Amino acid sequence: MAVRTPLPAPLLADLLGRLATALAAGIDLRRAWASEAARAPARWRPALEMVGQALGRGDGLGAALGAAGAAFPPFVRGMVAVGAETGHEPETLRAVSETLRAAIKARRSLRQSLAQPAFQFAVAVAVVGILILLAGMLRDAAGRPIDLLGSGLAGPTGLAWYLALLAAAATLAAGVLRLGLADWRAGGPVRRVVAIVPVIGPAVRAAEAAAWCRAAGLASGAGLSAGRLLELTALVAPGLAIDPHQFEETLRGGATLADALHATGRFPRVVVETVDVGELTGTTAEALDRLAGDLDDEARRGIAAAARAAGLLVWAGVAALIALVVFRIFSSYLGMIEDAARGL
Repeated sequence: MAVRTPLPAPLLADLLGRLATALAAGIDLRRAWASEAARAPARWRPALEMVGQALGRGDGLGAALGAAGAAFPPFVRGMVAVGAETGHEPETLRAVSETLRAAIKARRSLRQSLAQPAFQFAVAVAVVGILILLAGMLRDAAGRPIDLLGSGLAGPTGLAWYLALLAAAATLAAGVLRLGLADWRAGGPVRRVVAIVPVIGPAVRAAEAAAWCRAAGLASGAGLSAGRLLELTALVAPGLAIDPHQFEETLRGGATLADALHATGRFPRVVVETVDVGELTGTTAEALDRLAGDLDDEARRGIAAAARAAGLLVWAGVAALIALVVFRIFSSYLGMIEDAARGL
């Protein structure tokens, strides 16, 4: 039965790196793969065994990876097949492994940048819940709960409503995020809106361009045609997908690769300029790989700046909330004092 869950990227990167080393040392592919299957975690061993069975039937490595379903990403399967076709299987496996490691590093940096604002947001949410619970314990002169937040929620019942609203908001946000990502990949309105958001827009575009450059550099180094290169890069950067047939028609009309990319209007100028220089010097693969690193750094800086801004906004919200609570408590007790004075 085909696997529906992809292998974790770190596991896949290590596997491909060791496999590249084994093949470069002259070890038979089936033997090397059997060794990898034996050392794999129990959860993923069935997927690797499926690949081993396909290799035993005489399938190439690219086709054999497909036998495991979604366990191996399409880009990995495509590049492995290219390595087999061109006779550079060890080199291609090693290059794919390094590409995966670079992507892992970029994602780890992104998570680290978002960890602090996420923690701050969680604290803010918890503070609101605590205040709602406390509101049920504080009473005014008439014995009514003091609505600390002005939301009408107080005590255990109010807390239950608050948690239900949070759950509904989280579900809605997840749905909106899925739709937004699908629209982004399709080049819809979300892409145009995000592109004009300060800090976030440039960072997201840089991260996407970095993924494209890394895949394009890898495919270019393998000597692929422009059409095949675009098919593979579309798998890792769907937002920059181009019709390969139309693109090749443009090239046959006499345009350079850089000119054809520029004509699409979808690529940052630095990518087009790097491809142009790479074509002139015959170092397109190396130039794109270097640019991918620079774009990753740019994306990390942008995400980190956005995360710092988000953290400041969260703390500002918490400060405003505390000020509101203090004001409402003060107002409530001031009213009680005034009522008592009038009673006297």
